[in-house]
Amino acid sequence: MKILLIGEYSNVHNTLAEGFRALGHEATVVSNGDFWKNYPRDIDLSRSTGKWGGIGYVLRLLKILPRLRGYDVVQVINPMFLELKAERIRPVYKYLRKHNKKVFLGAFGMDYYWVSTCCNEKPLRYSDFNMGQELRTNKDALTERADWLGTEKERLNKEIAEDCDGIIAGLYEYWVCYEPKFPQKTKFIPFPIKVEDENPPIDDAQGRPLRLFIGINKTRSEYKGTDIMLKAAQDIVAKYRERVELRVAESLPFAEYTQMMQNSDAILDQLYSYTPSMNPLEAMKRGIICIGGGEPENYEILGEKELRPIVNVEPNYESVYHELEQLVLHPERIAKLKEQSIEYVRRHHDHLGVARKYLDFYTSQ
Repeated sequence: MKILLIGEYSNVHNTLAEGFRALGHEATVVSNGDFWKNYPRDIDLSRSTGKWGGIGYVLRLLKILPRLRGYDVVQVINPMFLELKAERIRPVYKYLRKHNKKVFLGAFGMDYYWVSTCCNEKPLRYSDFNMGQELRTNKDALTERADWLGTEKERLNKEIAEDCDGIIAGLYEYWVCYEPKFPQKTKFIPFPIKVEDENPPIDDAQGRPLRLFIGINKTRSEYKGTDIMLKAAQDIVAKYRERVELRVAESLPFAEYTQMMQNSDAILDQLYSYTPSMNPLEAMKRGIICIGGGEPENYEILGEKELRPIVNVEPNYESVYHELEQLVLHPERIAKLKEQSIEYVRRHHDHLGVARKYLDFYTSQ
């Protein structure tokens, strides 16, 4: 099968492409590397700032468009899969639709259905946009609501969702937003992680400080709750100075981020999530414990009845502080959580198994 993957979020498409190739298929990734994260891609389509950057971007896009024809499957990472306004993406989507066999939409992050569902139906107890029945009013949430609701982005998202052959949700949260509206063509498939042949050694952290790690995106800290998680971690370090260390990575490219993550015991990530996303999954495969989203719904949609490796926290400072303190006071838990983390990723996120699920879905639609 010949597969074209356009756009990138947190290394999803690049990892998926590796899985497809290992299974004997042809896969091409066209992306901007997810901005400063700089993930690998086959065809670079990144945009420089300013007017001339925009003109250069359009010219490069026009030059490569003829190469984006004749694929069995085209998958776009998001309705906004190019660094263009929605009304300029629409004709590109139609071009891809016309010159390729099937088109699939990724439900992997910010889009109209995520914003609208969390703000209106509120099927989740908490999310980036709601806490129970109350809407969050932080700056980023308000900006995204204004950006996606009642705009050209909303119209484009609806058009692609209705027109495409299938929609693939990478997390439970996104599945619950799309499946009720498109039950015949929405599929949950876990995110892909490249798993090593041999499990990494387990360090039980006995006799040394607990090593905590947190990645900060300066522009999204409040929105994702990392400001609260960072404060809780800093306060734990202040209370248990001899027993805890904290490493903070701020807006680093992926290669530097994973290097800095090495040898950590636990990662704090995304306070308002039900599920671990790509970065904590990358950590978990290394035997690093995820402190974040591990709600029952996450395990249920995976069909996981045994493993419980994620230290689930409620979306508030007190819960994060409490769970961190429990890890400090009960280091005997650490080895088991690390072992389960590795097995969890191997069982549900191995990029070869995930790629097979994608191929099955592509064929079925």
